Amino acid sequence: MTVATAPDRDIAYLVRRTIGEVLITVGVVLLLFASWQLWWTDVESNAAARTSIDAFYGNLDDPKNPEKLDAKGMPITIGEDGVFGIIRIPRFGKDWVRPLVENTDWYPLTRGVGHYKGTVGPGTVGNFALAGHRTTYGRPFHNIDLMVPGDKIIVETKSTYFVYEMTASEIVAPWNMSVIAPVPDKPGVKPTEAMITLTSCHPKFSAAQRFIVHGKLLMKAKRADGLPGDMWAVPDGAVQ
Repeated sequence: MTVATAPDRDIAYLVRRTIGEVLITVGVVLLLFASWQLWWTDVESNAAARTSIDAFYGNLDDPKNPEKLDAKGMPITIGEDGVFGIIRIPRFGKDWVRPLVENTDWYPLTRGVGHYKGTVGPGTVGNFALAGHRTTYGRPFHNIDLMVPGDKIIVETKSTYFVYEMTASEIVAPWNMSVIAPVPDKPGVKPTEAMITLTSCHPKFSAAQRFIVHGKLLMKAKRADGLPGDMWAVPDGAVQ
């Protein structure tokens, strides 16, 4: 039997200690990354969203910046940050409000709720499709699974309020893009009414699937005229 000498034992101890220290360091780094991903990105994104909302309202009455629509009825952005409107969902609480930003790339979705480029604008016949994070980066659609048919989705642009009413929800694979077709889930069918689709990851803390909410336009009103009070009503069981 071979007996380990003192130098051999010292080397083995140093190796174990080094491996242990490396594992502890990796654990700390992973913990810090998780904290940044789950908490600090929310802080940054919420601050950016608030700035964008303030800038949007600050530009509303600027006569040098009138609202213009593209061929699909999309408002041309009125701010340097790409914001074209505001979205409110009373189910998420009376203080819940997020900016609407053109495109669903990484950067726009760190600032608010993104509009799928190529889908129609708010209030236009077709599918006004939006995406938002469920976790991290402000997690605007964190509680999307709590929405129920009848819930209101209020979109405000420079000139108009658009109120949609939720009609249904579904869970689909991430690659299922038919949910944002002009008629949701019916590619190739010509739309005859104005609809909205909200998309987010599912389940929470995973991107394995997508949670989808569909709705139809209920009413629209000039922003200067406001909306009936019941449109803003926070439903029972809303997130507070």
